Amino acid sequence: MSALNSDTEEPFEDRAPFFVAPARAERDEGALAEHQELVLRRADALAAQNRLKEALDVASVALRCGSAARGRLGALVDCLLRNLRESRGEAERERSSRRACCCSAVTAADPFSCPGCRGFLGAPVTAPCGHSYCRRCLERERLSRCRLCGDALPAELRTAVLLGGLLRKWFPEEAERARRVAELEQVCARRDFEQALRLAHELVQSDPGDALARVCRAEVYAGLKQYSSALADLDGLCPKSTGWPEVCFRKAKVLQEMGQVDESLQVFLRCLALDDDFAPAKKEVEKILCDLLSPASDSVKVGLREAACRSSSGRCSALSSLFPRSSPKDEQDGGRSESLERSRLSRTQSLRSGGPGTEEGLKRVCSAPQLGGQDKGTLLKRKLSASEVGPSLVHSGGNKHKKQGGTPDESCKQAVACRTVPADLVEATDFECSLCMRLFFEPVTTPCGHTFCRSCLERCLDHTPQCPLCKKSLKQYLASRRYKVTQVLDEVIKRYLPTEHLERESAHVEETKELSDLTRNVPIFVCTMAYPTVPCPLHVFEPRYRLMIRRCMETGTRQFGMCISDSQKGFVDYGCMLQIRSVHFLPDGRSVVDTVGGQRFRVLSRGMRDGYCIADIEYLEDVKVRDSRELARLQELHDQVYDQARTWFQNLKSRFCGQILQHFGPMPEREADIQATPNGPACCWWLLAVLPVDPRYQLSVLSLLSLRERLLKIQHILTYLQSVPND
Repeated sequence: MSALNSDTEEPFEDRAPFFVAPARAERDEGALAEHQELVLRRADALAAQNRLKEALDVASVALRCGSAARGRLGALVDCLLRNLRESRGEAERERSSRRACCCSAVTAADPFSCPGCRGFLGAPVTAPCGHSYCRRCLERERLSRCRLCGDALPAELRTAVLLGGLLRKWFPEEAERARRVAELEQVCARRDFEQALRLAHELVQSDPGDALARVCRAEVYAGLKQYSSALADLDGLCPKSTGWPEVCFRKAKVLQEMGQVDESLQVFLRCLALDDDFAPAKKEVEKILCDLLSPASDSVKVGLREAACRSSSGRCSALSSLFPRSSPKDEQDGGRSESLERSRLSRTQSLRSGGPGTEEGLKRVCSAPQLGGQDKGTLLKRKLSASEVGPSLVHSGGNKHKKQGGTPDESCKQAVACRTVPADLVEATDFECSLCMRLFFEPVTTPCGHTFCRSCLERCLDHTPQCPLCKKSLKQYLASRRYKVTQVLDEVIKRYLPTEHLERESAHVEETKELSDLTRNVPIFVCTMAYPTVPCPLHVFEPRYRLMIRRCMETGTRQFGMCISDSQKGFVDYGCMLQIRSVHFLPDGRSVVDTVGGQRFRVLSRGMRDGYCIADIEYLEDVKVRDSRELARLQELHDQVYDQARTWFQNLKSRFCGQILQHFGPMPEREADIQATPNGPACCWWLLAVLPVDPRYQLSVLSLLSLRERLLKIQHILTYLQSVPND
């Protein structure tokens, strides 16, 4: 039996690979993915350092390791654009500055124009930064950041209800035209190009000078494969729309679909030169770079001349301009580089096969200064040098270039066609807040598209994180706490309703002035005892106190009173002012407020405002001792109490000491002049806060105006505490 088993069983070494191979393959695949990630990080680091040639080399190696690297070349595209700008020098920087100024000038001159496309603000969407864009610019992901302030633009698109209604009322023809363009693009998205072409013809015929209509018709022509007609529309717009990158983008897409990769890449780069935040153009440049640096381009490179003879368009044509015919010396260098390429490729293949030198190979790849094709980065830069000549665009008829006419300033002047609202259509009732029923003051638009006064909206969000009108959740909006004024509405109110706005602003100033008075109608927080110079952290969650803290911050006083409650009066007759040092807002609207005690006060009268208590108060000051002998006795008493308090504190158990230090900090140092401040020595208030005494007794000490009496009361408490066991 044992002999039979020994004959039929396979050796363990022969069976092991069969069972271990799957796990080993997983390990090899994981090592290759880790290798690719390391190489990509290396490429990103080189691109961040503006080392374009080396970044291209390393990126080509990453693409050989698999397709996961596609879509990860954003840093390389940014580096490429930086190099193009640097090659153009001061002229390009000046043009970029002019374009930024031009965009601001367009918006300032005509608040009803979109900062993205400079067209009519059709179906407006207000971003969290307060600037409004037409829905088309955001829907097609033309922009990732605001052109005016640089903030991120929203992913969720809700039309601003009030602003959209006003624009339809004031500019019905342009609003209808924007609606027809949106309808055309929806039909085009369904790929019903025949119907879309009919709508596009109608739009162009109704206004032949409408650039947007021609761009849409060119897109429809491209969908119908009528590329010459598409280019004819776009070429007619290029000289007139120098500052509009979408024209360049559309032309580049048409050239790309025609197979003219070289020309399309140059026009994509021209689009990014006009607007480096044009996200679709960046994606297309990244795809082209992936194709040019992918392993397939190496095989084309080896048989380049044969392929160039067989094909005059498409990818081979693109690569033939990328890898030009070289001299005999260059061919020798090329032979050496190709052999070097093959050796590197063999090392990459060994990584894929999980050879014995996998880890060592990974280390070599990460530490090598240049990886991948030696000539690829240089040749790609040589290819792209054609786009460094100046602001030119590829002619649709071939590879010739033609100069674009006009400057950004001129195109800006052409774009600024200031719209004016008919006076009989401007009504103050159109700008009333639905919460306070007054003219908007600092109007803000929520993500759901509704508009309110900023202060009105904040008060509503204190109670519930929902839109007051549509009840849509505003939790994220509340957490961000970015209630930016809607610039278009604010400017329209100031421009067309100056008298009403001045009255509303005057009322707001009067309200703020009244809230800033620190003797009359002072806000009172009814909660706990507070003492001068002693920290008092607060957790604010009630809506009334959220409003109170916000008003203290907005008026600039950063102060409010603190009193303990009283069953008959509401709150007691004496308290302490608290100075706000910082406010940390939590995502749900609650806040942690760090305060410190200030002056003591006595309540003269009480009242209520918007749910929280207010009071007229007078501030308290200690009666100063003038007699020198009495002052000496007072100083002696102070020193005795200070030493007694220090002894008591040092004899406390460590856990009690730790809690006191955490909440109130260390005991204040002995003061040279005990009458220097209106409230007396800080050590007295620190002791009163930490001593385990009834709040009513603490209140009686707080109200004393004699330092001597205060010291005696504290001394009696310390004597009693030292006489009992320290539990």
